[in-house]
Amino acid sequence: MKQYVIYTRVSTDEQGKSGLGLEAQQRDIDIFLNSYSEVPYKIAGSFCDILSGKTDNRPELEKALALVRKTGAELLVAKLDRLSRKVAFVANIMEDRKVRLRVAQMPHADNFQLHIYAALAEQERLFISQRTIAALAVAKAKHLEKARLDPSYTKRIGGLRDKTMKRNDAIQEKARGEAEKAMKVIGPLKAARQSLSAMASTLNDMGVPTSRGGRWTAKQVSRVLERVSA
Repeated sequence: MKQYVIYTRVSTDEQGKSGLGLEAQQRDIDIFLNSYSEVPYKIAGSFCDILSGKTDNRPELEKALALVRKTGAELLVAKLDRLSRKVAFVANIMEDRKVRLRVAQMPHADNFQLHIYAALAEQERLFISQRTIAALAVAKAKHLEKARLDPSYTKRIGGLRDKTMKRNDAIQEKARGEAEKAMKVIGPLKAARQSLSAMASTLNDMGVPTSRGGRWTAKQVSRVLERVSA
């Protein structure tokens, strides 16, 4: 009989945020068990840490891993970042021969795909952080220069923009963001000389949605490559 050890994690400030709370994690786990798991199955145990994802010391995770090694059950988490936000931490767990990891939101992903996803997610978080810092620095400099040249200038950074411009910027940013996100997965797969169909299958297995929330096809992968190239 298939066995699972469920692990969830939430930080104190995340508990009230949509998509990050314990209820949301349990919902995703239930979907996996009802739609993707072998049957019959058994839940050997459930463990939950209330800690930041930056903290490596996880007492409940250690208990979960100990039970996994003892029973041969699979460690089941809702999302990969609930396990950790650090690729090295995730990789260390996947290298343990007595531990098999399953991610509810990516039910068909193997260890290779999970490793790529963890690495890309960490890279994306670092880039977003650096981009935000740089953008704030530029905005602050422009604000100070305008205030120096015009004492009556009182516009605050982050204030309301013209509605039309804001809407256009949002549309363009969304399109760029979706293409960049997809390329973080497509890029390495293209370098590995995978076919368009194989890349589409990998994107679907990893749970990466298209811009409209659907499933990938070879033609859609080709369009992303053409868009980025252009």
